[in-house]
Amino acid sequence: MDININPDSISLKQLIQSAEEGEASAQYVIGEMFAKGQTFPQDYAQAMNWYRKAADQDIAAAQNSIGWLYANGHGVTQDYVEAANWYRKAAKRGVAVAQYHLGELYADGIGVLQNYEEAAQWYRKAAEQGMASAQCGLAGLYAEGLGVIKDYDEAVKWFRKAAEQEFPAGQHSLGWLYANGYGVSQDYNEAFQWYLQAAERDVAAAQAELGRLYANGLGVKQSTQEAAIWYRKAAEQGIAVAQYNLGVLYSKGEGIPQDAQEAAIWYRKAAEQGIAAAQNSMGWLYTKGYGVQQDYQAAAIWYRKAADNKNIAAQNSLGWLYAKGYGVPQDYKEASIWYRKAAEQGVAAAQNSLGRLYASGLGVDQNYDEAAYWFLKAAEQGLAVAQNSIGWFYIKGHGVPIDFAQAKKWLSLAVAQGDENARKGLKIIESKL
Repeated sequence: MDININPDSISLKQLIQSAEEGEASAQYVIGEMFAKGQTFPQDYAQAMNWYRKAADQDIAAAQNSIGWLYANGHGVTQDYVEAANWYRKAAKRGVAVAQYHLGELYADGIGVLQNYEEAAQWYRKAAEQGMASAQCGLAGLYAEGLGVIKDYDEAVKWFRKAAEQEFPAGQHSLGWLYANGYGVSQDYNEAFQWYLQAAERDVAAAQAELGRLYANGLGVKQSTQEAAIWYRKAAEQGIAVAQYNLGVLYSKGEGIPQDAQEAAIWYRKAAEQGIAAAQNSMGWLYTKGYGVQQDYQAAAIWYRKAADNKNIAAQNSLGWLYAKGYGVPQDYKEASIWYRKAAEQGVAAAQNSLGRLYASGLGVDQNYDEAAYWFLKAAEQGLAVAQNSIGWFYIKGHGVPIDFAQAKKWLSLAVAQGDENARKGLKIIESKL
């Protein structure tokens, strides 16, 4: 049954009389008034009462509204199963918003068993009626390959439909596809334009992405000042990566005045949301006493959080704390564990430190072969102290054959970087040649 009453065309008295006489459209309209607090004080229980009367007479919009009340716990105990039942009644009658909400429930597995195929079916019905949120929902399923065959072309198609309706989530997602070259040729200029439209409508994720484009000069002239503006907008809405990036800008004084305390504030917010790089930065701040009071125990806590999140810089730093006994009991074995994790992922400082442990037998069995292996790894990355160490190993034949030519090569590289100890090694070589 269609709604055939325009509340603006009749008096409130007439509307109430019609509803009380069983006119379904009038009952629905009064339900809307109570739900929205229009004319009557907002009262969801009364709204439910009138919606149900209309729904019992097959008013599809009322069935949808009952689903919404159940889904949100307004005027009734929240009950997603009931919400799904009522949404389904309206959805089968072609109510787009009900089709969309039913799709959401299937996608999330709330009130129904999770079923992406069903979600796609209901999203599509609403999307084909032009509902932008459903178009985004369907596009998201295509982008992830959930309930449908993964197809970025289809994702682009549906996100674009939503974006062209000025739907912010569609604008942001279309920008993301252009930024990453999914379903379209990678085009940062296009990405920038779509991100900007979404960001100006306060989509936090788009604001963060816009900050990244400005910071790196992608699709727009590079500007750390603009990057800071957009990162801040996103950071204030709780976007962790934007909080971290804003902390970086404060730490370096890029685009905004350098401010260690502000850097610490934003790093902490991001770190508490699990951003490993921010956790590592908090460890560094506490190690250096930059923006916070120096506290090695706090540094160790943050470095461990970051290290457990596979941040290689933090793994190296945690190894250093254990080797020195700063903020933790000195423990060379534990130091070797963390150094190794970072070393195996290519961190030159960790490779050098692990080499030193093997050379001295601290935390590991002394092993010059292993020491030489790790010194060489770090030296090849240009680390002067490691170049010096492997140079001396070639002089002494520790872990490698005595080879003055190799020794001279590595020591010369170290000297070029200002390593005075390497200069002594070169003099020894000269005396033997």
